[in-house]
Amino acid sequence: MKAGEIFSKTMPFCWAKLLLGLATVVISIVALAILMGIAWLFKNEVVYLIMFLIWLGVTGAVNFFINHYIGYLVKAGHVAVITEAVVTGKVPDNQVAYGKEKVKERFLTSNVYFVLDKLIGGAVRQLQRGFEKMGGTLGSIIPGMNFVVNIGKMFIGIALGYIDECCLGYTFLKNKQGAFKSATDGVVIYAENWKKLLKDAAKTTAIVVGLVIAVTLVLFLIFGLIVRLIPVENWLFGFAAFLFACFLAWVAKKAFIDSYMMISMMVSYMEEAPTYKIKFDLYSKLCGLSAKFKELFNKGQEESPGSQSAAAASSGNKTVFCGECGAKNDKGTKFCGSCGKPI
Repeated sequence: MKAGEIFSKTMPFCWAKLLLGLATVVISIVALAILMGIAWLFKNEVVYLIMFLIWLGVTGAVNFFINHYIGYLVKAGHVAVITEAVVTGKVPDNQVAYGKEKVKERFLTSNVYFVLDKLIGGAVRQLQRGFEKMGGTLGSIIPGMNFVVNIGKMFIGIALGYIDECCLGYTFLKNKQGAFKSATDGVVIYAENWKKLLKDAAKTTAIVVGLVIAVTLVLFLIFGLIVRLIPVENWLFGFAAFLFACFLAWVAKKAFIDSYMMISMMVSYMEEAPTYKIKFDLYSKLCGLSAKFKELFNKGQEESPGSQSAAAASSGNKTVFCGECGAKNDKGTKFCGSCGKPI
């Protein structure tokens, strides 16, 4: 199935993400009204500022709980359905129930998924920082290179921002081995196919940036007009209008723009992943580049004996990976040939 078709057929998940975002906005508006009402009773600029800061904290806490806890589970269910649609060419009839069941079956508890998602996301950010360091060196040597590097960082940040969803999809695909081991292999497959995946991501990156800017400007104009009609002279109201515009734009981006980008990247990824054979030993290199990937790798090694790596399985279990640095060693070796640590 094409990305557009999957996007339209899995719209219930997009609406769920939108409702979660709008719930956050509504709670935030109510909190602002209450706190500004308290400040109005005192008619003091300092009290206004204190209430405004409290409102920012309340909004942040509500957003974290709704979108980072409930929202994560909605995203996981969406990824499970997308994986099924890409591999089989069909979307399950009751996709919400299917996604919920798959997440429960794969991760047992939500905490396992949260840990897995955080490790993958952290590994991606650490790998991206390696690119930034390289760009900083080039920028000091080549005039005008900093601008190119900054554009590149933005592009790679958007494109690689969906690696966790791709690897999460791979864990649903490879459900015969442990979730952490599947995610580790998924990152390696992504790394080996980065050229193709980034090329495909280039087709949608510009659209994402353009739509976010357009939606933010439109919403800011709407909120700005509403604030001008309110007979209250206080700069905090104008600033709040700007924040609401940005927040609503972010809600729309998370619900629809990010969902389409995620589906596009997963379709591209799943064209290779189901039958892909890992060609290179990137485990040790990625462990060296990212402490989070190393932690992910170690958790994969700690899983049940049935969750051996694809490389070890294909070689008759004659290969083991070092739990410290990730280097490949012959089975039976007591000390790693790369770092010297006990295996």
